[in-house]
Amino acid sequence: MVKDNLSGMVDGFTTNPTLMLKDGVKDYMAFAKDALSKITDKSISFEVFSDDLDEMYVQALKLKKLASNVYVKIPISNTKQEYTYSLINKLSNEGVKLNVTALFTQEHVTNVFDSLNKDIPSIISIFAGRIANAGIDPEPTMKFATDLTKNFPEIEILWASSREVFNVIQAERTNCDIITMTPSLIKAMNDLGMDLDKYSLDTVKMFYNDAVSAGFTIS
Repeated sequence: MVKDNLSGMVDGFTTNPTLMLKDGVKDYMAFAKDALSKITDKSISFEVFSDDLDEMYVQALKLKKLASNVYVKIPISNTKQEYTYSLINKLSNEGVKLNVTALFTQEHVTNVFDSLNKDIPSIISIFAGRIANAGIDPEPTMKFATDLTKNFPEIEILWASSREVFNVIQAERTNCDIITMTPSLIKAMNDLGMDLDKYSLDTVKMFYNDAVSAGFTIS
């Protein structure tokens, strides 16, 4: 996270309990405080993880107090599919910067937008990559969201769960404000605009060199 911050290519950071588990984080708040001690000039989103809406509210206020650059991630619902719209409305009207996450449909987008205080900074995170995994083009939903919020500068639309570099092009042409990128995708952006004949040759060279390095033979 800090290395990416120093690269100058990143405007903000986000995480979630699943990513933190994969990275071996044991103490949620200790991790958050450590990250915030190193990154003070860019937004960082930390997610609540209770399945109870009242407890989500308590957790959200604790996360808000960590630093002024914290956005609190609130999922669209809990595991019982009890939607969090009333909680979003309450927190937003209390001045909490929100990153509402795990949106998949235009109905989700509309209901979250209607719940937000339009004068408080907030992010609407739509899981475009997972929508595409379901065999559905995510661009109409993303364009619907950006059209809905275009006159409200404090509300930003985020293209989430990116799968490939081309998602950057898609996010740009649907007027998204933010796109989440893994370190590997950020590195892969070096290939943007590459001549395809040269790209083809480089790929052939990679296959050849790897075969030689492996000592492969066909007999």
